[in-house]
Amino acid sequence: MKLYDTLTDLFDDARHRDRSIRFVDGETDETTLSFGELYDRAVALLGALQAKGMRTGDELVIFSKSNEGFVVAFWAAILGGIVPVPVAVGISDEHRFKLFRILSQLEHGTLFTELGLLERLIEFADEQGLKDIRRLLDEKTVLMSDVEPGAAGEIHAVTADDVAFIQYSSGSTSDPKGVCLTHRNLCANIRAIVEATRWNEDERSLSWMPLTHDMGLIGFHLSVMAAGMDHAVMDTNLFVRRPLLWMLKAAEFRATQLCSPNFGYKHFLKLFERKGLPEGTDLSCVKVVMNGAEPISWELCEDFLDALEPFGLPRSAMYPVYGLAEATVGVSLGNPGDAYSRIVVDRHSLAIGDAFEPVPPESPDAVSFVKVGNAIRDVEIRIVDDGDQLLPDQHIGHIQLKGASVTERIYGDPEATAGLFTADGWLRTGDCGLFVDGQLVITGRQKDLIIINGQNYYPHDIEEIAAGLDELDLGKVVVAGATPSGAQTEELIVFILFRQDLDAFRELADRVRKTIGEHAGLEVDHVIPVARIPKTTSGKVQRAHLLRDYLDGEYDGVVDELGGARAEEGEEAADEDPLVAEL
Repeated sequence: MKLYDTLTDLFDDARHRDRSIRFVDGETDETTLSFGELYDRAVALLGALQAKGMRTGDELVIFSKSNEGFVVAFWAAILGGIVPVPVAVGISDEHRFKLFRILSQLEHGTLFTELGLLERLIEFADEQGLKDIRRLLDEKTVLMSDVEPGAAGEIHAVTADDVAFIQYSSGSTSDPKGVCLTHRNLCANIRAIVEATRWNEDERSLSWMPLTHDMGLIGFHLSVMAAGMDHAVMDTNLFVRRPLLWMLKAAEFRATQLCSPNFGYKHFLKLFERKGLPEGTDLSCVKVVMNGAEPISWELCEDFLDALEPFGLPRSAMYPVYGLAEATVGVSLGNPGDAYSRIVVDRHSLAIGDAFEPVPPESPDAVSFVKVGNAIRDVEIRIVDDGDQLLPDQHIGHIQLKGASVTERIYGDPEATAGLFTADGWLRTGDCGLFVDGQLVITGRQKDLIIINGQNYYPHDIEEIAAGLDELDLGKVVVAGATPSGAQTEELIVFILFRQDLDAFRELADRVRKTIGEHAGLEVDHVIPVARIPKTTSGKVQRAHLLRDYLDGEYDGVVDELGGARAEEGEEAADEDPLVAEL
């Protein structure tokens, strides 16, 4: 595939292709834009934004429920040398605080949003007494409804080293990190993705991933556009409400390329097991179901393939991948059409520098890790020890990257930028893994980052939420993520220092669940009382110690007893789907 210099060049080339993008907002609610029509609308919107005073180098925070509105605004900004900043519209307090922190960080930021969203933001800012934020909302907002496309905008001649857009870290964080991606970063990664997947203009893609997510935006809009593919973007909330429609639309559209993180398959299967798909649904058109954005469950992949095999979905379609925002999106991809595979190891053999120890799948200490392919073009991967020294294959270590798609900086944060890189210039991914049979395997995260439903969460943030209860403080709460043997998704565990009886603990545990749910939009899997919180000599909490005890079964009795009480809470609570709330 051609290597473009800039996204502007990519879009200028794409607009002459006889291809389109379909926006799926309901079973029969759809709109379609040809690439040429999208280009014309983007140019017209650019003119309106420039008439509002926006200039090259300014940042445009796109905060919208409309995929169509988002895409037009994104390309309008790109064409004008304005820097798009995609931000997801969420339902929790933390989503709103994240947006406020981003607006406060940006030097020349403008919020581009809808009236209903702005009204709720203003109401929340007033309730919280955030006068500075209220001022930002009043002074730096442009409503989509107030922008009337008029004269064509002036297209700016960007260079490969100009910042194209800023990806802010997903999930809940008190200090969101803006990853600056240049046109060079993006174009190199897009070419590598298209070549590795063997995409061409005869393929068709369908994605329900949010366009504010790197896989949704770069993987299944920018890259498929570069390949010249017809593609459809399904509203994420529609997938949440009607997950079976994902496969029905795939069959209708004759999509060959799909994608989802781990939790999406679980969400789909939950309804599929009750209702199934209509007889005659034909998924034989699907060649690839890309699986990434969070740890991949072998068992869940198998369940998904087993369920859809009768409808023609080939087992070879499952396509595990690995990537991260700091490397644009794609890092390692497999060979399309090859059967995906795994390693099964003793979960006690995963320390840095260890050679992995294979065990049978039925072993009580067995844990599966899916192979996620090879380094794509223009990316190098190395596995190192704690001293950044290279480790042999089949040894667990820190994953580090170098290449054309790796970011050069975090927006406005030289300290965070410096911390990203080793002394010899390799990107620290924060992930751990190894090479087996030439393929990369991800075994976990270097630090305590928790990935739930495809979003990143930092334990300290969730601990602060729980510590807002009168009986707790930060020294008494530890939050961690765990993937027990046989589990399909990561569990969110809250450990609480508590030395009284379980009857007295139940009420506190319920309030912890409720508080975290209300403020972070997360469901806690287990709240566990512990007699002590292990810490290092410097006073740092040893989450790994608590997790090891949990995975070794030390708390099984307590979990069972507390779980039995929760099971009696009623049908309504049991039927609530945390994935719906999270998305």
